[in-house]
Amino acid sequence: MPELVLLKLGGSVITDKNQPFTARLEVLARLGREIRQALECQPELQLIIGHGSGSFGHAVAREYDTQRGNVHRRGWYGFAATALAAARLNQIVSDTLFEQGVSLVSFQPSASARCYRGQLTHLEIGPLQRVLEAGLVPVVYGDVALDEAQGFTIVSTEQIFDYLARALPVTRIILAGVVDGVYQADPLRYPDTPRYATITPADWDAVQAALGGSHAPDVTGGMLSKVRSMLDVVQACPGVRVRLLSAEIPNQLTSALIDSQCDLGTLIYNP
Repeated sequence: MPELVLLKLGGSVITDKNQPFTARLEVLARLGREIRQALECQPELQLIIGHGSGSFGHAVAREYDTQRGNVHRRGWYGFAATALAAARLNQIVSDTLFEQGVSLVSFQPSASARCYRGQLTHLEIGPLQRVLEAGLVPVVYGDVALDEAQGFTIVSTEQIFDYLARALPVTRIILAGVVDGVYQADPLRYPDTPRYATITPADWDAVQAALGGSHAPDVTGGMLSKVRSMLDVVQACPGVRVRLLSAEIPNQLTSALIDSQCDLGTLIYNP
């Protein structure tokens, strides 16, 4: 039976988040090859790829406080500049993955997204479904969106995945970043920090104190926000399982895409 998987390529792994407008082209090319290999190995696998904005959109959005809406004196200019930065990275990602054999079609979220007070309330999914039926891979990304209450906001890839998981027969979500799952402290500073093998809704109170923001500017909240949003997904969508893992480790992404029972990274699920 076909399996629909949502895959996020985190901004932390596809860009240098400490260097504005800097994509990691060699990493992107490798990830493209790993995705192609998984699709060739599992012909029944259906995939929607999303990616973060990394050092492209986040730097601009932070300057103009775009997440909060039209609060900056040049707010609408910032909205336009953030959209352009996000689209610029999406073009790089799409070009690179396509060159590695991933037959994809990119969809600009801001073209149909509607929000209310920062929450995504509508996204047009018909075209994505048609592309999936044709055997292609839709690509979405963190983007700006119009907001009925505050003018505009930013929708993260996690928000888009939450919306898609509730609307489509998604079975798994994979969030691929720099660190290999969720740790009790910053693993980049404390290499011996234990990693959570699993997280369930019942574990939230115990683990949230250990979760902090990202290691570079991230206007969508860092690891804390990612885990919270994915817990919301698994509670709302019975059967969906979420895995957070590192895309820095070669071939790990292919393994996770092919094997739904792998023990890589951290698994978030609702028993």
